[in-house]
Amino acid sequence: MKPPTAAPNTTPLEALGIVTLCFGWFIVGSLWSVGAGFRNGAITDASLFSLIGFELFVGPIALLILRSRGYAMRGGVLPSPSWRGCVVGALLYVVCVLASVAALAPFASDTAQPITRMMETARPSLAMVLALSVINGLYEEVFLLGYLQKGFQPWGASFALGLSVLVRVMYHLYQGPYGALSIAVTGVIFGAFYLRTGWLWPVVFAHMLADTLPFL
Repeated sequence: MKPPTAAPNTTPLEALGIVTLCFGWFIVGSLWSVGAGFRNGAITDASLFSLIGFELFVGPIALLILRSRGYAMRGGVLPSPSWRGCVVGALLYVVCVLASVAALAPFASDTAQPITRMMETARPSLAMVLALSVINGLYEEVFLLGYLQKGFQPWGASFALGLSVLVRVMYHLYQGPYGALSIAVTGVIFGAFYLRTGWLWPVVFAHMLADTLPFL
């Protein structure tokens, strides 16, 4: 696969608008959680349904905006699913898990983390988890990598990667410091893979697995 080429009309102002539209609400909620001492709500079918509804509403709006500005959709911002990509995505997920375990190993004795408490009390149905994993995996990686990171590659690979990781971590701060560290490690691996290959579907599939398997 060839490295992705950036859309020529990507601008900081446009990127700020898309990031605010797609992730602004999540970033605000995540920062509120930090300020409130990580008083997160329970993971239930209702909370997952709300998240799915938000992404199904906002995602198409953001895509329409990008299309109106000249961005290619399929093969551009959007991924092209394939069985081979699923296999590569599964391997990518394993790499992320191993890297996260290694990064968190020094803190293994500290289990009182917000994300740990959230998972212990989570009671969503499998059907809702699967629905969320598909929609959320697409939503996040399309706008973080397929749009944001890809669009800022002319500014330098390190800058583009760092920007996508920064946004990813900001709306996951509600998970606590160790959860955010794990997200940062995953974001670097996802972003580096996409920088190297320009292949978005394996990242999307790896994200789907990351959203599903912890609940099984």
